[in-house]
Amino acid sequence: MERDSIEASSFLMTDRPSMAANVSRVTWVSLSLALFAMVLIRHAFVFFVPEITVASAILKETLIWASAAALLVIVRRGERLPMRSIGLGTARWWKSILWGLVIAVVSAAIVGGLAYVTEYGHGPGSAAFEKLPLWLITLIVFRAGVVEELFYRGYAIERLQMLGVGRFWSVTIPLVIFSLGHWSGGAANILIAFAAGAIMTVFYLWRRDLVANMVGHGLVDFVANVLPRLFS
Repeated sequence: MERDSIEASSFLMTDRPSMAANVSRVTWVSLSLALFAMVLIRHAFVFFVPEITVASAILKETLIWASAAALLVIVRRGERLPMRSIGLGTARWWKSILWGLVIAVVSAAIVGGLAYVTEYGHGPGSAAFEKLPLWLITLIVFRAGVVEELFYRGYAIERLQMLGVGRFWSVTIPLVIFSLGHWSGGAANILIAFAAGAIMTVFYLWRRDLVANMVGHGLVDFVANVLPRLFS
């Protein structure tokens, strides 16, 4: 398993000089998209469509997926960089799944403990979310694992470092925005998002395997939001 990690890290370190040559306005635009698109979409719906409905949830998810697709197009067509530059394809698929399981176990233990202590999940926002059909909640969970890791780990961290922001701020800026983006769920949700984001960040910096992060993130949300309804 260490071989994939070494290969991914060496690729990104040796390739960064050539990657830096591709930095242009499009990178700044796509970085803004990665950091703020989901936050703006999510909170636009909070303000303008406060009552969660199936139709509004589907529209919101469609806009978020469209933002993710636009980001990937920019990576390939605008920046002309490989997907490995954002942590995709840096490890064998089965190792990504195994590491995803490890991430899920670690995250579930810590996040679950925080949720229990803060009694998160018992507010009106959670009640409205739970009224959505199970198939839609499952899709939302899947989207969260894929898109949030793409935006806040794979793309944001890599591009901020490529822009010369520095390792500390390249990690801190996406983590803070990711955490504060959950403010509609209250202080407890911000704290839980920060803890989960920190865990995902550590694993990403260690493995440079975005697929593993996506699997781990998705599994944690699946266990927290879908499994209880399957067995209720």
